[in-house]
Amino acid sequence: MSATFASPAEQQTSAGTGRRILVWDAPVRLFHWLTVLSFAGAWLTAESERWRLLHVTLGYTLAGLVVFRLLWGLVGTRHARFATFVRGPAAAGRYLRSLFGGEPEHHAGHNPAGALAIVALLALALGVSFTGWANYNDVFGGWTEDAHDALAHVMMALVLVHVAAVVLASRLHRENLVAAMISGRKQGSPQDAIRRAWTGLAMLMAVAVLGFWWQQWQAAPAGGAIAERPHAAARAGHGGDHDDD
Repeated sequence: MSATFASPAEQQTSAGTGRRILVWDAPVRLFHWLTVLSFAGAWLTAESERWRLLHVTLGYTLAGLVVFRLLWGLVGTRHARFATFVRGPAAAGRYLRSLFGGEPEHHAGHNPAGALAIVALLALALGVSFTGWANYNDVFGGWTEDAHDALAHVMMALVLVHVAAVVLASRLHRENLVAAMISGRKQGSPQDAIRRAWTGLAMLMAVAVLGFWWQQWQAAPAGGAIAERPHAAARAGHGGDHDDD
């Protein structure tokens, strides 16, 4: 049984070993940081017509990343699979009580509260991406713009809560969880380590993302035409023949 499902006593023992093991595979880490980059960039360019193509490109990137994460959550490494770390509200409540009680449960992978936040963020990212695509391509009417804006604000609020929780958990667990998402290594027992980092797959992901960005750059209208033709990237990417309104 993995540390994710271990008893509190076993989890404390695991945490007390002080050994650093490989927990996060390379695709999970690359997904995480590309998602941070895509959402932050899309948020910062949301109100600018000049940067509309960049905003759309980052939105499509976010959508592709979420689709990958959903698939990897089914077939990926041990701590990447949803079946390993998604446990429900009761487990999340128990973890939070232990956290604020000063004796936090240790989990090699995602803790139960973090797992719920991840599921919510993935769902919101899908909603933001879909409504953004629909609004950009004038599909389903004007309500998609309001829905896109509302979902993006809810997602940003949850991101801020998630960041605050990571900082708090890092302090209480005495372990830098941000660094762990860079190196892939956390404290834990050797039996909880994953055996393969899947670096090659992460490299393919990086090539795919960079290739998509390059294609979008090549399709960009020259000069100030980006502001005048906000649907240009969508037409280039989807081969549609939408008329500008």
